[in-house]
Amino acid sequence: MSVYDPAEGPLVRFHGVRKSYGTMEVLKGIDLQVRRGEVVALIGRSGSGKSTALRCVNGLEGINAGELEVCGRSLHVPGVDLRDLRQDVGIVFQSYNLFPHLTVEQNVMLAPRKVHRIGSDEARALAAEVLSQVGLAEKAQVYPEQLSGGQQQRVAIARSLAMRPRLMLFDEVTSALDPELTGEVLRVIERLAAGGMTMMLVTHEMAFASSVADQIVFMHQGRIWEAGDRNLLADPQTPELKQFVGSGL
Repeated sequence: MSVYDPAEGPLVRFHGVRKSYGTMEVLKGIDLQVRRGEVVALIGRSGSGKSTALRCVNGLEGINAGELEVCGRSLHVPGVDLRDLRQDVGIVFQSYNLFPHLTVEQNVMLAPRKVHRIGSDEARALAAEVLSQVGLAEKAQVYPEQLSGGQQQRVAIARSLAMRPRLMLFDEVTSALDPELTGEVLRVIERLAAGGMTMMLVTHEMAFASSVADQIVFMHQGRIWEAGDRNLLADPQTPELKQFVGSGL
């Protein structure tokens, strides 16, 4: 389990954050903090706002009101450098988004070479390191189409790790995988958590959330309905969370 220093300021701070798409408000005043080394799991039904909240952290969605601070940057202030932000914040999606014409190694090397301007030898060594982290060192020279879905998702995680982020975001990264492949991806995330990586993840894997998260946040109708430690799901306090847990979603 990751450990963080309570005296240190949060790496992510939502304060009264609101987000709308036209007349539809999807985040209705979110207050949430994530400290260094903490793992936060966002759960809730589809449309509850959890993925939108995650995408706001990486600047993929702008907020309409409130304050959002991420890795020392104020995302609610006009003109924030999103390219700079994304060097500190990695994100992995349900879809792998690997380049099919590049090998696994080349996929992982691409961003560090382009963004950090490191040499090919250093980038290759970095790729070997992060691929080893996700258990795919032996797949460096193969192409994405030769990998299973779980392996491709692990390459996507390695690609984000190669940027040396301070914060990792996972947006339902196992929802397109069968149970066996889901397990191999979740084990990678567990190892990252054990290593102290700060993470926010949107997941439908309730047992996994209870085992790995320091904080579980249940979102409902654009609000944080309940939040607590890993015991939250064992003792829900609201009818909405009781129904959600009971439905097995």
